[in-house]
Amino acid sequence: MKGTSKKSSVRTWIVEDNDMYRQTVAESFEGHPQISLSQNFPNCEELFDFIESGTENPPDVLLMDIGLPGMSGIEGVKQLKEARPGIQIIMFTVYQDNDRIFRALCNGASGYLLKNSTAEEIEKAIFDAVEGAAPINPQIAKKVLEMFFTVQPPANDYGLTSREKEILELLVEGFSKKKIAGQLYVSFHTVDSHIKNIYTKLQVNSGNEAVAKALREGLI
Repeated sequence: MKGTSKKSSVRTWIVEDNDMYRQTVAESFEGHPQISLSQNFPNCEELFDFIESGTENPPDVLLMDIGLPGMSGIEGVKQLKEARPGIQIIMFTVYQDNDRIFRALCNGASGYLLKNSTAEEIEKAIFDAVEGAAPINPQIAKKVLEMFFTVQPPANDYGLTSREKEILELLVEGFSKKKIAGQLYVSFHTVDSHIKNIYTKLQVNSGNEAVAKALREGLI
């Protein structure tokens, strides 16, 4: 994997019931200069027990399998986001069906990757998540767009301006704040100000919540 210009290490954990796959991902990031994949768990129950023990600070990013034994990854995302809203959770799965995609995103997942993703794609998704983007595999993004076109526009558009809708659309496409600024030829501060206004109008607290609401209600 190529090095990046990120200044601090991104604490990353993984929850995956397939021992071999979980170990393969963990080994892929051994010695990585900006990503510390320090903990891995076979299920949500062990993850929650470890967090409650206070042995280690919670991660910045969590890679979570969706098809876990016991508590599902979808339910795990919901409970974890309620308890630790600051953790960015990327769903890590072989599934591509519409229901799982929407349920994961609506429960607070920051992104959605397929298990055939390369180490470089996982690396990019981790950095995108901590920068406020919503990393989504291209195949998943296509499905999300297909679902979007089946949603009828709501009566209330929340008073979003044309520029706010443009920025919201870029958030849905997975752009970080920095990339949005470059795309629209405006400053990072301007983009950050618009996104704060979007959060206020949509009554959400994060980028992934804004993306989920935009997709669910067909706001763009």
